Amino acid sequence: MIKHNQDGQVSGATIALVFTSLSLIGALSFAGWAFTSRQDYKNNSDAKVATAVTVAKQQEDGVKDKAFVEVLKQPLRTYNGPEAYGSIVVAFPKSWSGFVDDTGSGAALVDGYFHPSIVPSIANPNSVFALHVQIVNQPYDQAVEAISNTQQTGKLTIAAYSLPKVPKIVGIKAVGLIKEDMSGEMVILPLRDKTIEISTQGTQFTADFENNVLPNFSFSP
Repeated sequence: MIKHNQDGQVSGATIALVFTSLSLIGALSFAGWAFTSRQDYKNNSDAKVATAVTVAKQQEDGVKDKAFVEVLKQPLRTYNGPEAYGSIVVAFPKSWSGFVDDTGSGAALVDGYFHPSIVPSIANPNSVFALHVQIVNQPYDQAVEAISNTQQTGKLTIAAYSLPKVPKIVGIKAVGLIKEDMSGEMVILPLRDKTIEISTQGTQFTADFENNVLPNFSFSP
């Protein structure tokens, strides 16, 4: 109970006592928190340090692994197509494999599949390829019209595009649903009375497609 003096006012001594009590309670609370934190650090510091070291090493290893994968891709390998079909030059990472039918007797005059390590089955409709290159025996306008139908659904964006090494030939780049149930990127270019189609399926190999394949792709118009 706070005592009042004869004038009904709280005495200075009482106020000082209350202030001192509150300060003491605060100091004791802080001391208790500090002691608990110190004990937690003391009891768990080794485990915390070990966890931090493990996480740091995993991150470092991840960076090293990615850098190593990129090193394995260089220098790029090349496939050179028949002169009759534009003498295309396809550059792809050294760590990839390729399968190309350029006999002109298949569904496409040139039909090339490229993928890291081993090329998946080309007969399996569910296979996904890092790079697919085709010379199709179809006029450019018809090829563009076929893929433009998908653009109307809002699942595909199309923009004008030229290869850095063949800048005078203007085609299109399509991004999105490039085939039924298959997302990715596709470049379509005119080649005389035929059409070149260069695509990557999914998003895993987009960086290789943009940084390695397209900048180094060439052909004779």
